[in-house]
Amino acid sequence: MIEGDFQLGANARAKRIVVAMSGGVDSSVVAALAHASGAETIGVTLQLYDHGEAVGRAGSCCAGRDIRDARAVCDRLGIAHYVFDHESSFRETVIDDFADEYLAGRTPIPCVKCNMGPKFTDLFALARDLGADCLATGHYVRRVEGAAGPELHRALDPARDQSYFLFATTAAQLDFLRFPLGGLPKPRVRELAAELGLGVAAKPDSQDICFVPDGDYARLVKKLRPDADTAGDIVDRAGRKLGEHKGLIHFTVGQRKGLEIGGQAEPLYVLRLEPETRRVIVGPRTALAVSAARLRDINWLGGDHRGPLTAKVRSLAKPVAARFDGESVTFDAPEYGVAPGQAAVLYDGDRVLGGGWIAATERAPIALAA
Repeated sequence: MIEGDFQLGANARAKRIVVAMSGGVDSSVVAALAHASGAETIGVTLQLYDHGEAVGRAGSCCAGRDIRDARAVCDRLGIAHYVFDHESSFRETVIDDFADEYLAGRTPIPCVKCNMGPKFTDLFALARDLGADCLATGHYVRRVEGAAGPELHRALDPARDQSYFLFATTAAQLDFLRFPLGGLPKPRVRELAAELGLGVAAKPDSQDICFVPDGDYARLVKKLRPDADTAGDIVDRAGRKLGEHKGLIHFTVGQRKGLEIGGQAEPLYVLRLEPETRRVIVGPRTALAVSAARLRDINWLGGDHRGPLTAKVRSLAKPVAARFDGESVTFDAPEYGVAPGQAAVLYDGDRVLGGGWIAATERAPIALAA
């Protein structure tokens, strides 16, 4: 059995730890590590949505199962477990925002909004009310003590790294947070769960967005915003009509599939969406090249860092060389598929310097994109 990092500084250890428990294997192992440290450990689960309602099937494999799994783990460990209903807050700050972003022609990242709202803000308040010394989660990132205080770093296992989704973590939050799994590969986490006899050891990882478990984002947006499925034109960069679509919610910047336009000399991609005209503008891949992106709501964790860095503009993209002037990120080489509504996360090696939401992009000259 290994120990998690629950140091509070000056070699002091946490006496009371609140663990955010989703009912999955990751947070369950975190609870076990916290308990093994000798601290009083309290598991907290936020009920955020009704899975049965999300998939349109009453009684479907719902969030209630995850809550039962979390409680069973806490019973196994002999620690307290509390469930708090935050469904209303989650709907307002995450689900409604998700629908509105799609209507505005942007591509949302609800996992970041959830971390910024219910998961961290609400859980922080609960953890402090419970007198906790720290809040531990099952995210695959690392909290590293730097010369100027705690820093956020990528997980050692690049296949599991979740730092992109945590760029909005503030310095104050980072001081209170602990991420015991950041230095472990996922197979080892499952081994630990099995060694401890936790019933979730073989539980599959959650897929897609939690409140859209069937992956049909358009159906959910249409349900929340009935006018979202309004048809419109698909046009080229010159405004020539090439076809029709059944709603902007079915498209995102960089998309190729689903356009259903034949007879073109080269493949077409979605270049941008115009919610005011309901138009989908398409063009060749070279027209997707972006030289810079202006950011909004920037969260900076990098202190006085200046100079070159790397930027990641999609969760599955590789970080690319870039520069940052405090408002815009400029790429050393043209970047493709940069979509307003997504995030640009900035790194110095493995360290997360910060990031922001992509508000607008600057097209790269075609000569550079060729």
